[in-house]
Amino acid sequence: MSDPILTLSGISKSFPGVRALNDVSLELYPGQVTALIGENGAGKSTLVKTMTGIYQPDAGEIRIGGQLISLPTAHSASAAGITAIHQETVLFDELSVAENIYLGHAPRNRFGMIDWRKMRWEAGATLQSMAAGIDPDIKLKELGIAKKHLVAVARALSIDARIVIMDEPTAALSQKEIEELYVLIELLKQDGKAILFISHKFDEIYRIADRFTVFRDGEQVGKGLIRDTSQSQIVQMMVGRAVDQIFPERRAERGEVVLEAKGLSHPTEFEDISFSVRKGEILGFYGLVGAGRSEVMQAVFGMTQPSAGSLVLNGKPLAPRSAADAVDAGIVYVPEERGKQGVITGEPIFKNVSLPSLRKTSKSGFLRLAEEYALARTYTERLDLRASSLSQDVSTLSGGNQQKVVIAKWLATLPKVIILDEPTKGIDIGSKAAVHQFMSELVAEGLSVIMVSSELPEVLGMSDRIVVMREGRVVQTLENNALQPETLVRLAAGIIEEQAA
Repeated sequence: MSDPILTLSGISKSFPGVRALNDVSLELYPGQVTALIGENGAGKSTLVKTMTGIYQPDAGEIRIGGQLISLPTAHSASAAGITAIHQETVLFDELSVAENIYLGHAPRNRFGMIDWRKMRWEAGATLQSMAAGIDPDIKLKELGIAKKHLVAVARALSIDARIVIMDEPTAALSQKEIEELYVLIELLKQDGKAILFISHKFDEIYRIADRFTVFRDGEQVGKGLIRDTSQSQIVQMMVGRAVDQIFPERRAERGEVVLEAKGLSHPTEFEDISFSVRKGEILGFYGLVGAGRSEVMQAVFGMTQPSAGSLVLNGKPLAPRSAADAVDAGIVYVPEERGKQGVITGEPIFKNVSLPSLRKTSKSGFLRLAEEYALARTYTERLDLRASSLSQDVSTLSGGNQQKVVIAKWLATLPKVIILDEPTKGIDIGSKAAVHQFMSELVAEGLSVIMVSSELPEVLGMSDRIVVMREGRVVQTLENNALQPETLVRLAAGIIEEQAA
């Protein structure tokens, strides 16, 4: 077995009130994928930021090729051959694809000026070798999320990175795009790259990883070869206990119809959408990428305006012209893109939670800080938020804890209907279980929940009824009585079962 390219030993990192990493170690090997696994708040993001020069460790050492190095800046990490591809690509929309690929290391002519022609040619050659099908001259903003990930991979190849970090790279990709990414990962392995792969999806980990390292509460609690370890063993390392029951039992009785949509249409997104959700019910929406599920929910929430159709809430017509109208009526929406649409980065947790409820926490036009804190504490404690304090900047939280802040924010408005769009996207198994348990508690209290999810186990494990969408239309609405995953996939994909002769 070859020696590791990168070795981290005894790495520790603390922040005020939080010990994020405690004496952790990690080895990455050439031509192999090592999966970094752990619950949100386990220390994965802090380790990645330490590896990429954003954070400086309080203790420990980093070696590349056996040589002791320091990484005081992100530039120094890049110069050392370390690059990261994040869940939300850290690229520049207004620059061209070629400029993004070569930002900071563009080829130069003999006069020291950027050689634009050579840069475009080399970017095009790299993209062509990846079979990416991307024009190096177009602006990045013209690409979808999957193509932006390919540009990030091309950037890694352009700097000849020896160590490639992939942080939840498949979270927003379709199955076809995920398969294409797997092919690229194999190419990187064949090229001798050492890959650190962070994912909460066990099917991905067991598909592509050679090794694994598990973190829990800022400490390394296990490592080894994937082929020698079962999923249940890894889960037990992650959470410190066996996890047998993923989805909570629910005994909520469904009541009268609370919200009904009739014939909702949009010129480009969806057509003739009808559904209803009852009190104490979880209504699941399932479909492949591009089915139009999120677009329908944004129309219900008043973010976009349908061209036809109507909404009825508690027997009364509803036509929200804005999100504020929907909130006032009792409908709230937890978006899929929580970082862009769900929280205000740079602001503390308590302000994020109290923002839609300022009428409750103010008097005579003046905000009352104590009441904002009390409101935030009530709902974040119910969701078991992990933070040093409610004054902590929401942007410093893990993905799962940011999701809890968004949910707490809307629950504080005491809604009648809560729409959860991909509620557990990119969060770990422990946080997923907490969100699922809380969803069950909400419907038990009589709230109506609409859940959009691309994860079949989640849709089948949590929904009372399931609306299947395809290409902007409702295919079928099914009672969830021992439904099989194959049934939903066939409906969503438009596959017609052959009838027996």
